[in-house]
Amino acid sequence: MARKVNSVEPDWQVALDTLQKDLNLSDDAIGVFALQLKFRLEDIEAVAAEAITGGGDDKKCDVIYVDKEQQIAVIAQCYRSKKSRNQAPANKASDLNAAVSWLLGADVASLPVGLQSRATELRDAIKDGQVKQLFIWYVHNLPESKQVAEELKTVERTARSVLHGYESGNEINVFAEEISAKHIEKFYVQAERVIFVTDTITADVPDAIEIAGSDWSSVVTSVSGKWLYKIFKQHGANLFSANLRGYLGSRASDSNINHGIKQSAENESENFWVYNNGLTAFVIDYELGPRRKSGRRLKLVGISIVNGAQTTGSIGSLDEAPSDDLLIPVRFVKSNDEEIITNVVRFNNSQNKLQAADFRSTDQIQERLRSEFEKIPDAEYEGGRRGGASDTIKRRKNLLPSYTVGQALAAFHGDPVNAYDKKSEIWVSEALYRRFFTERTTARHIVFCYSLLDAINRTRLALLEKSKKKPESVTEIEKDQLDFLNRKGASYLLIYAISQSIETVYGKSVSNRFDLQFKDNIKPDVAAKRWLPIIEVFLSLHIQLEEAFSRNRISNESVRKAVPKFVGVVASLRKLHQTTFNDFSKNLQV
Repeated sequence: MARKVNSVEPDWQVALDTLQKDLNLSDDAIGVFALQLKFRLEDIEAVAAEAITGGGDDKKCDVIYVDKEQQIAVIAQCYRSKKSRNQAPANKASDLNAAVSWLLGADVASLPVGLQSRATELRDAIKDGQVKQLFIWYVHNLPESKQVAEELKTVERTARSVLHGYESGNEINVFAEEISAKHIEKFYVQAERVIFVTDTITADVPDAIEIAGSDWSSVVTSVSGKWLYKIFKQHGANLFSANLRGYLGSRASDSNINHGIKQSAENESENFWVYNNGLTAFVIDYELGPRRKSGRRLKLVGISIVNGAQTTGSIGSLDEAPSDDLLIPVRFVKSNDEEIITNVVRFNNSQNKLQAADFRSTDQIQERLRSEFEKIPDAEYEGGRRGGASDTIKRRKNLLPSYTVGQALAAFHGDPVNAYDKKSEIWVSEALYRRFFTERTTARHIVFCYSLLDAINRTRLALLEKSKKKPESVTEIEKDQLDFLNRKGASYLLIYAISQSIETVYGKSVSNRFDLQFKDNIKPDVAAKRWLPIIEVFLSLHIQLEEAFSRNRISNESVRKAVPKFVGVVASLRKLHQTTFNDFSKNLQV
């Protein structure tokens, strides 16, 4: 049943209700929803399956999310009130002190099994320099309060103290934040429209040129550091609504780029223009005034800085406005074409290697697959393209996200480690890409593999919700299965184990696994249901895969040792599960 804090639910609460219902989630859904909106995550089901912690003993960590490509980590405590209240319970904010201490400071062996792999992954990412921003969130659907803000200040101090124990831990920016109803509303609006700051802003520029295409126009000029300083002070992080990263902060270190930007602005302002790459910003509209001796007046309607968040934040956080001679090169771009907007965001954030996969969208294999998917019922596939800015809001239920498809193919065809740990490499690396996207890869084979991953994710979420809503009804077998699925990479390991045992399941030789598909052209969600009996059998044997884990995560060496033994066990038990295997095989085609 939908919850209503106000008499009429805002759009974001309706969207949250839909997400919660579709994925059958508890109140933790609000944390996953905030993640999706803030960081523009496409496959929210896969994120939920990975990020929501398991069992009742979660050490006050409802959601743990690590994204090495965006270099962020999020630890969240979630609360969704059924009634209208003035503020959220402050004690749940203080619980985050315990969460941080357990996750980052305690002996991993002392953590519940379901948290051990998540703590290990987070710590390893911090040690390897793959986390630059740590967000500690108290996510709820109520107004913010001073009491919660005070508690979160303590949480932030705790986190900074614990991070002192890590090499380069001091380089990580920590943000302990109350993500209240107001903040979620802002995330929702930002995800719905690229430009959040819609004010009319004027700038006096020395000169400018206009360049236009069929679906866009742009003005190229220079702005003063004082102007940039002023608008950052006025609008802060709202300026970066179309930016993949936002401002990362600066520290007094030779290796910190933003610290260097600030020093250049203060000590070599006259040379800043040639030192800095400048800015690219979206605007709703612009008007360029006539040339005069003093320069030109540029009027902007709305602004979002696509590239140059570090320059903007560094200058905006100076102790005082920079000198008059500091100039910054800038492009202001106007377009109503969503594909143009998406590509401008994508290509202007090319420091994130994840975006390189987008160049596969013109690959002949992807063009063929997109054409084949037109014949698959209730299925959409973009083939390397990432969704538009509004896709986070629309949540296309029938979409098979490109990166998740790559993960499913990689796991099924022999590489569960890269599937789990390096999803972008599948698209970036020529060798990996050509290994999984071959001339034999078809849309129906993708449905076959993707639906297996989808079924495993939904199995974990179902066990997770049962353990939270009705813990007394969870059997010991289900607890063990949930502990297994909570381990990092377990879903992809299970796919690989099923793939390697597919001849035992099918009862026939399979010369090429790329030819495997269901006989009938079915919807992906129907295909996922067909996998459930097979997953149940394989999960019952999960103890045989224990050797595949090293330090609570799968590794190539450990997988190579464990899976052949597992395949032998499955083969020895075929008669016991013959009915289940035969029923599944009736629907298979090679």
